[in-house]
Amino acid sequence: MRTYDFSPLYRSAVGFDRLASLLESAARTSQENGWPPYNIETTGENAYRIEIAVAGFKPDELNIEVKENLLTVTGRKSANDDGGERTFLHRGLAERDFERRFQLADYVVVKGADLVNGLLSIELARELPEALKPRRIEIGTGSAQPLIEGKKARAA
Repeated sequence: MRTYDFSPLYRSAVGFDRLASLLESAARTSQENGWPPYNIETTGENAYRIEIAVAGFKPDELNIEVKENLLTVTGRKSANDDGGERTFLHRGLAERDFERRFQLADYVVVKGADLVNGLLSIELARELPEALKPRRIEIGTGSAQPLIEGKKARAA
C-alpha cells in the first residue's frame, strides 16, 4: 500500500487543515479491511442512507455515535452462551467486533437507524441553517426622490 504525506499542505495552506485531515483519514480508511460491507446511497436531494451488513448482531450489540462530523458505528459481539454444546464442521459466519467510521459533511445529521434482516440502515439528511439557505431579495421601485441639500429635487 502506498501512503501519502499531507504535511506540505499544513505548511503552505492556511485554513485548509480540516481538508488535509479529511484526506489523511480517507487514506487510512482505504487501507482498513472491508468488513463489514456497506452501501452509501442518496435517497433524495438532501437525504442519504448508509446500510451496513451486520448479520448476527443484535441491536444491543451495536452502537452509533456522532461527534464533530464523524459517524462511528461499532459492533461488539457478546459471548455466545451455548455452553460449548455446539460443534462446528465449518464456521464461516464472522462474529468479530468491528468499527466503521464515516466523515459527514457540514450540516449532515443522523435522523434515525433501523436493524432489519441483518442490515443496519442509518438515515442522514443535510439540514442547512436558515442563514445559509438562498433567499429572495425584494427590489424596491425607487419612488422616493433623492434629496439635494435637504430639499427635494425638482422634477424636470
